[in-house]
Amino acid sequence: MKSQEKKERRSLLAGLAETGVDPSIEKAFVHGTNAKPAEEPPPPATPPPATVEAKDGQGQNNNTITREPLTTRIRSDFAKALKRASLERQLAGQFPNTMLEILEEALEPWLRKNGYLN
Repeated sequence: MKSQEKKERRSLLAGLAETGVDPSIEKAFVHGTNAKPAEEPPPPATPPPATVEAKDGQGQNNNTITREPLTTRIRSDFAKALKRASLERQLAGQFPNTMLEILEEALEPWLRKNGYLN
């Protein structure tokens, strides 16, 4: 059973002062850096490449495309049907079988028909 005594609350700074933590280590922890700046790796010269994923879930090949995050809301009945289709197709080993792949396959004809894709 828990003790009924109340412990005195104190600030984080007060707690650190009592433990005698080295200020350089404290600063490194708070700012997410190494305590020894000489050991830090140099920053990358170029930005990391965009995420590249294979189309149609068939592994990486010559038809690789980049993907960008997109957040949207759809009707709940569409979401449920899409999830069900995805799960059933995954179990059956059919392609496309991820929600992303199914959505891309459905969007592509519309975008082409309306002149948004070549």
